[in-house]
Amino acid sequence: MPTGILCASDEELAPFLPMIEHRAVSRRAMLDFYTGTISGTDVVVLFCGVCKVNAAIAAQILIDHYGCSRIINAGTAGAISSQVRVFDTIVSTEAVYHDVDAEILTEFHPWMDTPCFPADQALLACARHTAQTLAATHRTLFGRMVTGEAFITDERKDQISEAYAPLSVDMETAGIAHVCYVNQIPFIAVRSVTDGANPDSNADFEANCAKASGLSAEFVKEMLRNLK
Repeated sequence: MPTGILCASDEELAPFLPMIEHRAVSRRAMLDFYTGTISGTDVVVLFCGVCKVNAAIAAQILIDHYGCSRIINAGTAGAISSQVRVFDTIVSTEAVYHDVDAEILTEFHPWMDTPCFPADQALLACARHTAQTLAATHRTLFGRMVTGEAFITDERKDQISEAYAPLSVDMETAGIAHVCYVNQIPFIAVRSVTDGANPDSNADFEANCAKASGLSAEFVKEMLRNLK
């Protein structure tokens, strides 16, 4: 069964396309799904568009239609923690919404013990091995990612950091993790950092997105080699 690789934007997808051997494309729900192999592993790769709902739509299609046995969320993120530098690669140990009350997940479906979606332990072990392999070119950190439906300003970053102590913030990870959790599909996110906690973070994102996307893609490619 293939591995799903899910990006938010076309720029995050771009470095994966040359990696895919025997590439073919199909279209569902207004999305292009690229099938083939990377590092000898069958894959289905796409960009879903920004936001939790778009990410969830794509993740469920990867599971239901393409039969993906695991999903890796790849791409970019913004830093929140002061220990994170631009172009660091962050690997999720868990993901959580910063804009959804915990009780929505613990008191209603899927009746979780905590509002945090854990990364799959086998994928996490592979990512740790990969981080050692790529230590010369990737500074890799492992920790919590938070997700919500907005680009986060400096003021919001302080609030989110105090409440959740994450390394990074984005608009899709927890949505994909949520879908994988209820389907019992292994999940992990690998995102490289475009911008930090500063007034020019939006400008940093635009300037750094291509390089950060490439770093994330390289990490995922090596993970696939190690998984095989």
